[in-house]
Amino acid sequence: MTPTKTLRVDRIACTGKGLCGELLPELIDLDEWGYPVIKDRVVPDHLRTHARRAAAACPLLALHLDADRT
Repeated sequence: MTPTKTLRVDRIACTGKGLCGELLPELIDLDEWGYPVIKDRVVPDHLRTHARRAAAACPLLALHLDADRT
């Protein structure tokens, strides 16, 4: 069984570029200023590759994909 992956945004580092919402619209909405609003923190298996790419593409590395610690 693979560990659960969750999304997390560093709100201090994020400047609202909106790239994460464009790359992962299934899990991330953007507010009116371009800041991410995570719909569901748990990343389904079929979206893990997309979530990794979105986190890697963040210009300020404010989006994180974490392994669940439970």
